[in-house]
Amino acid sequence: MVEPRSSARALGRRQFLGFTAALGTAAALTGTLAACGPESTNSTDGDKGGGKGSGKKTIDAGLSYTLSTGFDPMTASGALPVAANLHVFEGLVDLDPVTRSPYAALAATMPQQVEPTVWRVKVREGATFHDGSPVTADDVVFSFTRILDPANNSLIAQFLPFLKDVRAVDAGTVEFRLAFAFALFAERISVVKIVPRAAVTKGQQQFDALPVGSGPYRMVSATKDDRIVFAEHTAYNGPKPARAAGMNWLLLADSSARVTALDSNRVQVIEDVPYINYAQVKKAHKADSVQSFGLLFLMFNLRRKPFDDVRVRQALHWGLDKDKLIATGLLGNATPASSFLQETHPDYRRAADVYDYDPARAKSLLAEAGVSGLDVTLVLTDTAWVKDVAPLIKESWDGIGVRTTLDIGQSGGQYKNKIDNGEYQVMAAPGDPSVFGNDVDLLMRWWYVGLWADKRHMWSQTPEGRQAKELLDAAAAEADTVKRKQLWGQAIDLAAAQVPLYPVFHRKLATAWNDKALTGFRPLPTTGLSFLDTAPA
Repeated sequence: MVEPRSSARALGRRQFLGFTAALGTAAALTGTLAACGPESTNSTDGDKGGGKGSGKKTIDAGLSYTLSTGFDPMTASGALPVAANLHVFEGLVDLDPVTRSPYAALAATMPQQVEPTVWRVKVREGATFHDGSPVTADDVVFSFTRILDPANNSLIAQFLPFLKDVRAVDAGTVEFRLAFAFALFAERISVVKIVPRAAVTKGQQQFDALPVGSGPYRMVSATKDDRIVFAEHTAYNGPKPARAAGMNWLLLADSSARVTALDSNRVQVIEDVPYINYAQVKKAHKADSVQSFGLLFLMFNLRRKPFDDVRVRQALHWGLDKDKLIATGLLGNATPASSFLQETHPDYRRAADVYDYDPARAKSLLAEAGVSGLDVTLVLTDTAWVKDVAPLIKESWDGIGVRTTLDIGQSGGQYKNKIDNGEYQVMAAPGDPSVFGNDVDLLMRWWYVGLWADKRHMWSQTPEGRQAKELLDAAAAEADTVKRKQLWGQAIDLAAAQVPLYPVFHRKLATAWNDKALTGFRPLPTTGLSFLDTAPA
C-alpha cells in the first residue's frame, strides 16, 4: 500500500486547497535532447515505427512552437511538449482532444465511486510502457504521489485539491480517497499522466528529455528548433491505437515556413495558419478556424498605483476597441470576451459586466478615480498575432488620453525579468490552460488561485480575490450540478467586475491539412495538434 507523503495527507480540506493552489509553476527542465533521425518520406521502414511489413505510412506535421522545456508530464507546460505528451502518455481517464469528453484510457473502465469520497480504478489489463514493462497500480500511485509532493513543484497539483490519498489495492487496482466529495473526479484525474516508476527513478533528466509512456506512440528523438520523431507503440492495446507507423513533427516557428512546407507537400498538416494567409491557404487545402478558450488577457499589477483602483482597470477595458483589434489584427479570427468563458463552452454564461467599446465611459472612470495624464508601459509577448494587435491597443488607449508605450519581448524573458519580480504595470499576453482540462473549476483556478493570483496580479491578497477562491472551493465540494454552476457564475461575475486578469477576446485557431493525404484528422479547439484518430491515406 502506497500513499502520498504525510505533509499533504495531514492537511484539512481548506488547508489542502490552499497548499496545492499555491504551488509554483513548473521548473524549466531542458535536459539534453536526443539526436534526430532522418526525415520521413512516408516510408514503411521498421525503424520508423509500426514494425517491418506493417504497411503503415508516417504523418508529417508542421508545428509552430520550439522546445523550451522537457516532456515530463509532471512539469511540462509548453504548448509543444503538452501536445506531444497527448500521444506518448495516457491518463487513467483522458479527454477527447476535440470534443473534450472523458473516456477510459489507461483505466479498464471509467472510475467507480465506492463511497461519496472513495473511488476505485482498474488498470487496463495487458497495458505496457514503451520499454516493455507492464503498467501496474504501483506506477499509477507513484504518478500521483510525485505530483502531490511539494518538493517537486508541479503545476498539476493545483488541479487536485480534493485528493487525500492514493493507494494500490492490488497489482491492477487503485483506490482514491478524497478530502471532500468532488463530482468532477473522473474527468479531472485526466491531468495526471501515468509514468513508469522505474524509468523515472533511474534518471529523471533523461526521462524528461526522452520520455517513456504507455500511449500509442513512443518518442524516438527530440531536437530543439528542428523536429520530434515518433514511432508506433506496437504493443499498445488501448482505445486509441496508432494509425500511422510514426510521426515527424517539424518545428517551424516561422509562419511562412509552415505555409511553404504544406504547399510543397513536405508536411500534410500545419497548425497556427497565419491569419493573413488563411484565405489563400484554404483555396488549396482543407482548413478550419475553430473557436477556442485560448485568449488574449489584460493583467494588472495590483501593487502598482493607480492599478489597485478597479475603476482604472475597468477604464482600460472600456477603452479598448475590441472589434477593431479582431477585424484588423486577427482578420476576424476571434470573439470579443462577453465572459471569462468563450461562448462555445458548455458552461458559458454572459457575465454581469461586459466591456464593449465605450471611450466616454473609460474617460469618465479615469476622472472619477482622479487619474489624468496616465502613462502606461504595456508589456507584451512576441507571439506573431499579439504583435499584430499591439499597435491597435496603443491606438485605443491613446484615444482616451492614456499615453501608451509598447514593450514587446520574448515570452520567457518578459515573465522572468518583469512580471515575476513585479516590475510591470500592465501586461497583454496569450494563454490557454484548456490544454489540461475544460471544466470551469480548472480554468478559473489557473488564473485566480495560486501562482498568478499570488505572485503576478496579486488579486489573492484582496477581499475580492479571497472571495473568488471561496466560491471556487464551495463549487468544488458541491454535488448538485445546478448549485455548482451558480457558484461558478458568481465567481465569473466577480472576476468580470474586478478584472485583475481578464480576457480581451477568445481566439480562433486556424489549422490547414491535406485531406487527401490524411483521414480522420480533426482540428482542435486548443493549442496543438492531435493524431490519435488520424491515418495517412
